[in-house]
Amino acid sequence: MSKLFGTDGIRGQANAEPMTAATALRVALAAGGVFLREDRRSTVVIAKDTRLSGYMIEPALTSGFVSMGMDVVLVGPMPTPALAMLTRSLRADLGVMITASHNPYQDNGIKLFGPEGDKISGDKQELIERQVLGQDPPFALAAPPKLGKARRLDDAPGRYIEFVKSTFPRGLRLDGLRIVIDCAHGASYKIAPRVLWELGADVVALGVDPNGTNINQNCGATSPEAMRQRVLAEGAQLGIALDGDADRVVMADEKGHLLDGDQILALIAKSWQADGKLSGGGVVATVMSNLGLERYLSTLGLSLVRTAVGDRHVAEAMLSKGFNVGGEQSGHIILSDYAPTGDGLLAALQVLAVARRAARPVSEIAAAYVPLPQVMRSVRFAAGRAPLEDAAVKAVIAQVNKEMEAAGGRLLVRKSGTEPVVRVMAEGDDAVHVAGVVERVSAAIAASAGEGE
Repeated sequence: MSKLFGTDGIRGQANAEPMTAATALRVALAAGGVFLREDRRSTVVIAKDTRLSGYMIEPALTSGFVSMGMDVVLVGPMPTPALAMLTRSLRADLGVMITASHNPYQDNGIKLFGPEGDKISGDKQELIERQVLGQDPPFALAAPPKLGKARRLDDAPGRYIEFVKSTFPRGLRLDGLRIVIDCAHGASYKIAPRVLWELGADVVALGVDPNGTNINQNCGATSPEAMRQRVLAEGAQLGIALDGDADRVVMADEKGHLLDGDQILALIAKSWQADGKLSGGGVVATVMSNLGLERYLSTLGLSLVRTAVGDRHVAEAMLSKGFNVGGEQSGHIILSDYAPTGDGLLAALQVLAVARRAARPVSEIAAAYVPLPQVMRSVRFAAGRAPLEDAAVKAVIAQVNKEMEAAGGRLLVRKSGTEPVVRVMAEGDDAVHVAGVVERVSAAIAASAGEGE
């Protein structure tokens, strides 16, 4: 391994580097050394999603942290935002989420959270990475009397349920609403339906039968069609699809129209602006967010600040610039008045709050923002290839950039942070032109990539 951390923590195929039990142990030893306190006992909270490989990674991490003298609190299957909340609530020094988010069950990953429940900084990641890769001398292990202990926190789900419910406005209820919730057979399979039911909704639950290998399989935020179809079949007022660790959300209105992260951001920003709750004079999003969002926010007198892809970058920009609403088109929505990281269920409740107060269907309150035609393509490349360094590819990208700027559109080409793929995205007013642009750039990259799309 030459690099450990990607766009969102450590991720890879289970039982292959870097997602082996041995490397998980080394990650715990390194992270324990970085976050160990000298003035008191140190604590780490560990949660996981429903992947089979979680049974392999969890004990390896536990062993490492105990070896460093940290007490471990195990909470079992819990959403990533619940882990972030519990880390802060329990005054822990570190939170660890075992998940590969929206990836299939064959993958797994490790996300690390600091004491405030936010993703750890790039500097901390580098310290841990250097330790794991053997570039720095290892931290000293704890002496026998100072070894840590491990325990399970049985009331962890209840704590998070009450927290999420507390973010829904007082005096509002979901009585009379039929809501479809797809939990992707993931970490929220017990919690999300219960929250909606306790707030009064008639709940139709999908993706709530995890077996260790069906997480995100044709369901959830990355495959919302089953949720969308069920909304129509049930005559539901809203559909909610979470991903495997429930930190992202895609929704469907009562007509079956999907709402992505950009549309959710637009809806919440407008509502919070009207209520005087919006901070920073706008929204933070990534370079992937639709140009139409930027144009829509400008009509409200709001700005759109763009960051690199990854909710950690969004959260850092929100903190440094004083914004309290941010997120990604993929459905990571960060509402920092409530939580420092993305929370799909919390974001869905905010949309429901807007709909309830307006006493209008979601299709009507979401109609103000219409995304521009946007086309995305992923081009896979062979090991050892660097297609974006190819002179011919650079020339095509430069030419297309000029064309898109002249037409008032946008081209974005970037290498994925988690897999050997180049993402090509274009958007503009002319759908045919946008599709043609993506085809030209993708073809140039594919010719240099050494592997098919």
